[in-house]
Amino acid sequence: MTVSEGTTDTRIASYRPRPGGRSESLGVFGALMARDLFVTVRELPSFMVQVILQPLFMLFIFGVVLRGLDLVTPELVRILLPGVVSMTIFQTAVQNTALPLAVDFAATREIEDRLLAPISVTAVGFEKVVFGAMRGLIAGVVMVPVGLLMLGGHWPLSAWPAVIVICVLGALSGGALGLVIGTSVPARHIGVVFAAVLLPLMFTGAAQYPFFGLAKLRWFQVIVALNPMTYVSEGMRWLVLPGRHSIPLWIDLTVLVVATVGLLVLGTSGFHRKSQD
Repeated sequence: MTVSEGTTDTRIASYRPRPGGRSESLGVFGALMARDLFVTVRELPSFMVQVILQPLFMLFIFGVVLRGLDLVTPELVRILLPGVVSMTIFQTAVQNTALPLAVDFAATREIEDRLLAPISVTAVGFEKVVFGAMRGLIAGVVMVPVGLLMLGGHWPLSAWPAVIVICVLGALSGGALGLVIGTSVPARHIGVVFAAVLLPLMFTGAAQYPFFGLAKLRWFQVIVALNPMTYVSEGMRWLVLPGRHSIPLWIDLTVLVVATVGLLVLGTSGFHRKSQD
């Protein structure tokens, strides 16, 4: 017997259990996260190829090949790694939140199983954000030692606690943006949206250049200032390249917190709407 999609949605709405207490909800949240992490471990080789190749080649071309040809300055090579690590974290979080969400809602309907769990709809959506952010952080953790070996140099140990904070905020803001995209775009259009959104994000996030170096291109500097990834790149440079003229850390942290909260509100609203379709 075939059950129509509308009947399925009605059944989910009717039989969805009420969220339990705080401890039970945390347990369910942890179980959902463990399930997703298990899938990540199982698919780790393909995941690493997917997220590492592009930034790795960017470091190699700009930091090794062009430096060897004396076509880039040592200063560009110095600022490149913090920017590329930031780009890797942010974009990986966006992609690994948006794409699974769009597919789950449109094709596999796997999201229906999660919506039947005794946990709020908001928490289900937030778990997707946290999972995407964790994937972004994994990619960033891999890129740091690889980049330091490739380009040379070191990052001060005293900066690492704050670096972790800025990376976590950057990953969460990327995951929150992924939630907005994944709940706003039909799965059949997700490839087009990624091409239209991710490429501009990559090149307007101050990954390959310093923000204050754009003083002569004020119009482009304004565009770059609107990209949350800029504040991850600049915040990391502020920490690991002391003495450089970067956006002050307190501004980076403030913007990232505001951007994350705002995107979470938009994304959660979209997630509620999609879960009721």
